[in-house]
Amino acid sequence: MEKDRSETVAELEQVRRQLYEELAKVSDFRRGSLAASYRKCGKKNCACAKSSHSGHLRYMWSTTTKGNRSVAKTIRLGEELEKASQEQRNYHEFQRLMRELVEVNERICQLRPASPVSDENELELMKKKQRRRFAVKLRRK
Repeated sequence: MEKDRSETVAELEQVRRQLYEELAKVSDFRRGSLAASYRKCGKKNCACAKSSHSGHLRYMWSTTTKGNRSVAKTIRLGEELEKASQEQRNYHEFQRLMRELVEVNERICQLRPASPVSDENELELMKKKQRRRFAVKLRRK
């Protein structure tokens, strides 16, 4: 998304609404990657047992979980592989839309002015809370 210097908050909010609409259309998705590899099955009479044979072609989907553990699953050729490929494409679309959404929201935040506080007492209370919240506590030696 290209940044335009003359953008208004209203225009950016419209772009954000469009991005939310596109995001709602994204179907099932999964993160990870698909790869093809070869593996020998281990049967003595199989063609893959010969040293000249590279092995049986298999498709794998792999990803990492919260604990940084790798997870891999064999995907069958046909409908299962097509489904996994589509889910991965949907994930890339989801990521693209989220990046654009973050960019638009950051621009809205930069353009939107802060709400003025008219009551002096309220302003002083706000400042006091902010000082406590953001104060760096110094260690006493």
